Amino acid sequence: MFCIPALASVKQTSSGQKQERTFIAIKPDGVQRGIIGEIIKRFEMKGFKLVGMKMVQASEDLLMKHYIDLKDRPFFPTLVNYMSSGPVVAMVWEGKGVVKTGRVMLGETNPADSKPGTIRGDFCIDVSKNIIHGSDSVESANTEISLWFQPEELVSYTSCAFSWLY
Repeated sequence: MFCIPALASVKQTSSGQKQERTFIAIKPDGVQRGIIGEIIKRFEMKGFKLVGMKMVQASEDLLMKHYIDLKDRPFFPTLVNYMSSGPVVAMVWEGKGVVKTGRVMLGETNPADSKPGTIRGDFCIDVSKNIIHGSDSVESANTEISLWFQPEELVSYTSCAFSWLY
């Protein structure tokens, strides 16, 4: 039996629990530094489920759509250039409260303000190379997931032949 793709970033399990989805991207500096596995491990250890993942060389067009809310900021061209400078690992994670918890796990945008134990607090020193992106709301997760993934690239654990922990 195959798992059926699902794109919606909020759904209910058979027990009535709401399961959110969020978009997480390991930026080119995180890929280059070889910390992909450590980041995945942290999300898995927390109890979230990986429902989509791919390594891509993001186009400027995709990045301009992704960061459209920052288009008027002076750092926008530098950000797009940086994000298109190497491969990005794009992921969709699922679980209860994954958007908010994921943001806490990432730490502050400026690594200098991030606490030890967060991804940015443990692995970053510069705001211009802060290794990871995470959706800041369920709404932005919906938008970002649909920009980076086709529905058939995502799986739904609730439609699999086996029962899952969450």
